[in-house]
Amino acid sequence: MFRITSDANSPLARSVEQLALKLPKADLSTASIGNSPNGPFKPISSVLGQTLEQLGFKNGELLFINYGEQTQKQTSEDEATKSKPFISIASLNTKPSFIEELAVDRELTKETGLIPRKRSKLCRHSEKGMCEYCSPLPPWDKNYREEHNIKHSSFHAHVKELDHSINKNQGSSYIPPLSEFDFKIKANCPGGHEPWPKGICSKCQPSAITLQQQKFRMVDHLEFASSDIINSFLESWRQTGTQRIGLLYGRYEKYDKVPLGIKGVAEAIYEPPQHDENDGLTLGSPWEDEEKIDAIAKKAGLQKIGVIFTDLTDSGNSDGTVICKRHQDSFFLSSLEVIFASKLQNKYPNYTKFSESGKFSSKFITCVISGNIHGQIEISPYQVSEGAQALTSADIITGSTHPSMAYINETNDSRYVPEIFYNRINEYNLQVKVNAKPVFPVEYLLVTLSHGFPQDPNPVFKSNSFPIENRQAAGISQDLHEVKKHLKIDSANSNDVIYSLSDFHLLVYLFSLGVLSESEQDLVIRVATKHNLEDAYRLIEQPGWQTLLTIMRSS
Repeated sequence: MFRITSDANSPLARSVEQLALKLPKADLSTASIGNSPNGPFKPISSVLGQTLEQLGFKNGELLFINYGEQTQKQTSEDEATKSKPFISIASLNTKPSFIEELAVDRELTKETGLIPRKRSKLCRHSEKGMCEYCSPLPPWDKNYREEHNIKHSSFHAHVKELDHSINKNQGSSYIPPLSEFDFKIKANCPGGHEPWPKGICSKCQPSAITLQQQKFRMVDHLEFASSDIINSFLESWRQTGTQRIGLLYGRYEKYDKVPLGIKGVAEAIYEPPQHDENDGLTLGSPWEDEEKIDAIAKKAGLQKIGVIFTDLTDSGNSDGTVICKRHQDSFFLSSLEVIFASKLQNKYPNYTKFSESGKFSSKFITCVISGNIHGQIEISPYQVSEGAQALTSADIITGSTHPSMAYINETNDSRYVPEIFYNRINEYNLQVKVNAKPVFPVEYLLVTLSHGFPQDPNPVFKSNSFPIENRQAAGISQDLHEVKKHLKIDSANSNDVIYSLSDFHLLVYLFSLGVLSESEQDLVIRVATKHNLEDAYRLIEQPGWQTLLTIMRSS
């Protein structure tokens, strides 16, 4: 028996999707529904588009469902199909909502993540034996993390730990181990009273919140495919002294230094239209052509994985050092930046079949470049907690004049703010619960990531020298003359074409000209990312490419 919460105006399909999460082996294309155990039963597919109100369902009503289980063949096909939805109801008469997990998530789900241990001096068994001193550890083992200086458990280790404790005695039924925080007051409360602010009850009122630092992280490491990516991004600040922001395009991969870990690999930084200043910047979101840039990145096998911005001030010592602003005694991310990161994480959720809603938190990374305590330029990647996302979504927190503190909003007609607490160590070294109102430290909402560069760089894009977009304020522009110079179009060496085309900023500009057809754009991207000589020869022969060369030669 499962309890499902749905709005009266929601189609039955939404309730079926919730049920599918609780019955992962069910083939819901065979399901039928009735009001009693003995029927009569009606095929779900015939009523999926109708709302619960239209079907006459009332609060607390018991419904009975007959269904068949997926065959072994269906299960194997699901695992083999890269973009197969977790809810297999494509044959039903409504458009399903897909839970499209990333490839790295599907891969890590299949792994146990057990941490092997060598035989110790305490072992008293044969070489082929095993005991409590040498048996593998679970991926969430706290002692292992402490020994290897791993601050947070990985997301998949966290999921497996919850799943182990929740579902080990559940039999054939399955309870999704994850559920999203929701600090909003429920608008359609079944309690029978008028909606907030005229009425409230324990069913629609959010519970008291106790803030604590998140023990797991969605992404463990951020890797920049090449140091040139960062150097090109920093060049704007070096030339103008103003701050800069960019979007990280890359992919997610397994990270073997953490049990069941995930790393984000940044292959390019796209700089959207912005107004830069010495102490900040203004950015419109979404910006013009954002969807087009995303589409180009997707063709190259990339997606948005984060945002990066500078907060740099020259020290004035004429030695290349910068002022250290962010440290233990000031702040790492300001309250405004935490809210900014929360909104971006809410915009780019992490889809997972282990959550009741089909999504949980986000893999989106917020990265700041500032000065460290030694006056050197340093990269610091962060995420904010799932609780921070919920606080922002419910409009409970606001930035304050003290960057290290977040202000808690007051209750009004559109929001209800519950009691909020956080735990801290007092002067007697005891943990005490403190009322968070009116302000609390944003460090309770931060999750830190490690970062670095590969030892043997092999970036997707081999070049990063084409002028970067939207830098007119720095006297930099993209035009056909720059394309002609960058591509070396008079060179007879096809390898020159391959290398010079392998530049994300160049691809974006070329496609904006409207000269190349869709198929020619696909071929250009293959040349730029796969670096195949045969593709380069084919490209040179394409009419759109020949037209582009003619335009450049006459410019």
